[in-house]
Amino acid sequence: MDRLFGKFSRDLGIDLGTSSTLVYVKGKGIMINEPSVVAVNTRTEQILAVGGEARKMVGKTPGHIIAAKPLVDGVISDFEVTEKMLRYFVDKVHREGFTLVPRPRVVIGIPLGVTEVERKAVEDATLHAGAREVYLIEQPMAAAIGARLPIQDASGNLVVDIGGGTTDIAVISLGGVVTWRSLRTAGNAFDASIIQYAREHFNLLIGDRTAEETKIAIGSATEDHDDLETKVRGRDLISGLPKEVTMTGKNVREALARNLSILVESIGTVIEATPPELVADVHQRGILLTGGGALLRGLPQLITRETKMIVHVADDPLTAVVRGTGIVLEDLDRLRNVLVLSTDSDSPGAKR
Repeated sequence: MDRLFGKFSRDLGIDLGTSSTLVYVKGKGIMINEPSVVAVNTRTEQILAVGGEARKMVGKTPGHIIAAKPLVDGVISDFEVTEKMLRYFVDKVHREGFTLVPRPRVVIGIPLGVTEVERKAVEDATLHAGAREVYLIEQPMAAAIGARLPIQDASGNLVVDIGGGTTDIAVISLGGVVTWRSLRTAGNAFDASIIQYAREHFNLLIGDRTAEETKIAIGSATEDHDDLETKVRGRDLISGLPKEVTMTGKNVREALARNLSILVESIGTVIEATPPELVADVHQRGILLTGGGALLRGLPQLITRETKMIVHVADDPLTAVVRGTGIVLEDLDRLRNVLVLSTDSDSPGAKR
């Protein structure tokens, strides 16, 4: 029956991120780009909203409604909510067609270094959400494919994928990851540093959403954008009343300094562990930045200054991973060797 329903289903490539979930539909392109947020009524266990609508509720809900992110640091923290979120996206894609019971094949990106238990959680959640087959691919590999790098060649490519929950740094050659490192220093850690800075220097308490908006508005990794300004509103920690302050690009750069130092140092560590022949290739080709963090002003210049290597930002870095899953989906037989082995067998693909 699954095979029968599968003939009428649209195969999907999914970038299941801590901050956002993007869905590529075979033959159609990217059809969904929504925040990974779900609003749940705890009294009835009913899903009230998913994605953009749920994100509007973050920090504004009554006691019986929770607007939460079911993924933390790139891995599933709430299995049931993740399953419901994935099912919502699968149903949304098939809403226009005549598929009564969608049973798509799904290629889904996962961070480097996840445990077997965490991999199985992703497989099971996707299968329970309606998929008939699930294929896992490491996110930096998907990002490299999405950026059209020659990953199957005997040459080194260094990819730095800065997402919401994790930053994956990987040297790729011959369709596999040679050396790598996965960090929790990513977009959410940047936001947390801005919240801490506002607390310590302005006695101002702000939320995650305000911190993210500030980072996007004036965030920078170098001194070139120190004169940027934005108004930041929150609660005065002394009086408890609403307060507005002006933050500058210099403030945000100081807030992010430690995170960026860890990021650059980790890139150096991966390069040190890479075989010399591949280092020569990487030096010639440069470093590729993908993910939302790649959009931080001045980041390529900072990494170039510290590593003495050329840095490229992928075209539309936010969608590089999901575009990679889509390319794999379109040519699954030829690119099967880049997929992660299923936790239930010695071959890629978990099945119902």
